Amino acid sequence: MIKIERTSAMNFDNAIRGARNPMNSWAKSDSYYDDAGRFVMGEADLAFGKRLVTAGPDHRKFIRQIFVSVDITAPLYWWKEFDTYKVGTVANSTSTMHKIHSKSFERDDFSHDKMSEGALACLDSLIAYLEDARVRFIETKDKAHWHDMIQLLPSSYNQMRTVTLNYENLINIYNARCTHKLDEWHRLCEWILTLPYADDLLVPALRQTNK
Repeated sequence: MIKIERTSAMNFDNAIRGARNPMNSWAKSDSYYDDAGRFVMGEADLAFGKRLVTAGPDHRKFIRQIFVSVDITAPLYWWKEFDTYKVGTVANSTSTMHKIHSKSFERDDFSHDKMSEGALACLDSLIAYLEDARVRFIETKDKAHWHDMIQLLPSSYNQMRTVTLNYENLINIYNARCTHKLDEWHRLCEWILTLPYADDLLVPALRQTNK
């Protein structure tokens, strides 16, 4: 299970201006702001950016200055893999340490879409125990019950993080994960393809083998 919300892509204007610095070709830029104040990349700038992206990592440095902020809710087992992408990314997560006891445990707090009936029965038993420990902790403030929650919490527990990446990160993620066995990675790769100007600034550097 993965939920991707509140996507915001930004800084295209500064990135494309910087891309033109080496050749002093700012006069050739045809991007503009529309009546709503949104930045629109012109055909010349898009073609220029696509050439740089296609030329390889040494030439596409400007896309590291195109930033994406997004809220992602996913299970801890997926976040463990995502955390390998530390360079150029920032994430603030909801806190299990401080807030694990703030709401009742429910099945939908966990990724269970691929579980068998037997696994779901085990999960429901664990949820019942976690909920009992949560109530006991609230009533008694005995940290033994809090430790029970923290140490029993399964890796299927869903956590929401607000993540900031850049277009270079997204190329690396897509190329490394597009054929991964976890469906969560496939959904993220599909989302990457929906980002602004993806066809020109991302797709030329992507392995188109997402299955």
